[in-house]
Amino acid sequence: MILIADSGSTKTDWCVVENGVLLQQIFTKGTNPFFQSEEEISNEIETALLPQLKSNELDAVYFYGAGCGFPDKISMVHRAITKHLKVQKEVEVSTDMLAAARGLCGHTAGIACIIGTGSNSCYYNGKDIVTNVSPLGFILGDEGSGACLGKLLVGDILKNQMKPELKAKFLSHFNLTPAEIIDRVYRKPFPNRFLASLSPFLAQNLDEPSIHALVLNSFKAFLKRNVMQYDYQHNKVHFIGSVAFYYKGVLEEATKEMGIQLGTIIKSPMEGLIQYHSGE
Repeated sequence: MILIADSGSTKTDWCVVENGVLLQQIFTKGTNPFFQSEEEISNEIETALLPQLKSNELDAVYFYGAGCGFPDKISMVHRAITKHLKVQKEVEVSTDMLAAARGLCGHTAGIACIIGTGSNSCYYNGKDIVTNVSPLGFILGDEGSGACLGKLLVGDILKNQMKPELKAKFLSHFNLTPAEIIDRVYRKPFPNRFLASLSPFLAQNLDEPSIHALVLNSFKAFLKRNVMQYDYQHNKVHFIGSVAFYYKGVLEEATKEMGIQLGTIIKSPMEGLIQYHSGE
């Protein structure tokens, strides 16, 4: 019996699996060792996960999460897991990027991409990440992501690059003033989450040429600045994440224009991770 965890900043999806069959699925708060202490992570496992687990005796645990790319952060999460769970074999703590790669590509080589609140990419050899272009976050990078799309949208709205009626519709829809937007972006915590929360407005108004162009060009920038640094001529490019999933049509248009072989587009890696760790 194994436990697989896919952890983002807002929630963690825990799946208990035996012989490729999902026995139990549990959701707890998100875990990120960059923003949480070991004690906080341990407490979440103890108070939110353990009471729901039918058994804390497991063969292996595979934990994938944001912020798990550095040895000290990996060790923090590893200690928090082993403190509360009795694991006979291995406890593997890895990045959300590796979760995406294994969930998308399985045991086959390919280029894996995340386009959600943030964006990221890698070339994957069927087991591990070989090369990774740094995403750089929503200020310097994260092209195509919800945060980046929200940033571009707000910039165009407030600099009057879109029709006045569209600006009025946007401010009314979110009940925001320009001053409140500036405050949320420059003074309040988690501006990336705030900006990403505005991006659904783009999906609702994709028939507007200016909005369609904004989304298309941001996806093309993601492909040019990230994907095209890998061997994209000989590998399919796969996508995971809410933005990739909900803007699938525009993403397909961008890959076609850039001459990129499009593979799978899915919302979550868990189904693929279950198959990967079950040897399928």
